[in-house]
Amino acid sequence: MTTERNHDFTKTGLVRIRDVLARHVDSERIPGVVALFSRGPHTHTVELGTMRHDGGAPMARDTVFRMASTSKPVTVAAAMVLLDECRLRLDDPVQEWLPELADRQVLRRPDSPLDETVPARRPITVRDVLGSTFGLGMDMTSIGTPVMNEVFAKGLTPNLPTPMPGPDEWLRRLGELPLMHQPGERWQYQIASDLLGVLVARVTGQPFDAFLKERVFDPLGMTDTGFHVPQDQLHRLPPLYAPDPVTGEFQVWDEAAGGRHSTPPAFPGGGGGLNSTADDYHAYFRMLLAGGRAAGPNGGHRVLSTPAVALMTTNRLTPEQQHARQQLALDNVHISFGQGQHGGWGYGMAVRTYRGDYAPVGQFGWDGGSGTSTYADPVNDVVGILLTQVGASVPHSIHLMHDFWTMLYQALDD
Repeated sequence: MTTERNHDFTKTGLVRIRDVLARHVDSERIPGVVALFSRGPHTHTVELGTMRHDGGAPMARDTVFRMASTSKPVTVAAAMVLLDECRLRLDDPVQEWLPELADRQVLRRPDSPLDETVPARRPITVRDVLGSTFGLGMDMTSIGTPVMNEVFAKGLTPNLPTPMPGPDEWLRRLGELPLMHQPGERWQYQIASDLLGVLVARVTGQPFDAFLKERVFDPLGMTDTGFHVPQDQLHRLPPLYAPDPVTGEFQVWDEAAGGRHSTPPAFPGGGGGLNSTADDYHAYFRMLLAGGRAAGPNGGHRVLSTPAVALMTTNRLTPEQQHARQQLALDNVHISFGQGQHGGWGYGMAVRTYRGDYAPVGQFGWDGGSGTSTYADPVNDVVGILLTQVGASVPHSIHLMHDFWTMLYQALDD
């Protein structure tokens, strides 16, 4: 049998992608999904199911989603703009703008009592924050330690019952804690991405969300991307579900009207606060594949320099840091449902440094705990965006992501 070819994805492959996504929706574990994927100039979309698990409006190409941790690869661009303009340097100590983080103390061990510390060997640098190696962050193995208990008690992470405080108060609380590791020593998740937004705001004298809009979102035409959804557009935002881990019963974690994303937040979190659409994210990742230029005539508007994009989208971890990150992912695969098996980390995103599944070495992007998955692949000139709003309290949305990427790579017309 000869497979028909259309010079980007095979026709048979496109049908199979839709069929596999429909299988997840038909299972009633995923209310609805929007997928947008492209190879070069060829773009395809799949919209299936409804915005609510009990029916309602259908999913549409312009549905707005809480992007959760897929915010990280996008919000990091604000800091890269400042590097391009020499308003930041990679090895500048951040205490010039963030004096709350001067003269750090470091725990003797990550699980030490908070008063068992030694002085930091050196100041925290911009490079440390960009690479998520500044000394404090999240991982599944640190839950229950004294310092992690304080991170939660001080409201320093998103998705707690009470939203995070404003940037200055957030940083003041962060500055009260010792570091878990020496600056630059170990990769850790999440907190660095939020800290980066505070740094950008201090350097520019602008709110983080305003600077991102002016320098990244507006040049790329990302009109539906921001840290809240305007009242007249809330009908486009589905509820976010966090199903019961035991029964699988759908539970609304965040409703659209009156929810956390219905008004501007006190803390515009670079680690997980964005709302966006498939087309907006596609424009951003296409810009990265184009070396920093937006799509358009004559190469389009330049958002980032090509070297800045290279720093973001190639592995920045030392062999020792990468080994620790890989062990963290492998040892917790039963908790992460296989999410995070990528190898390396650039700035704000994962970078595949080994072929552990169907994606090639060099693919970059990230997944979000709200059911979002966004990657670009320079080897095959592919961008894929997969969006739903089922949280990772159960494996259903993560399985949907894995199946989407498995089918997408089978569908390539090579």
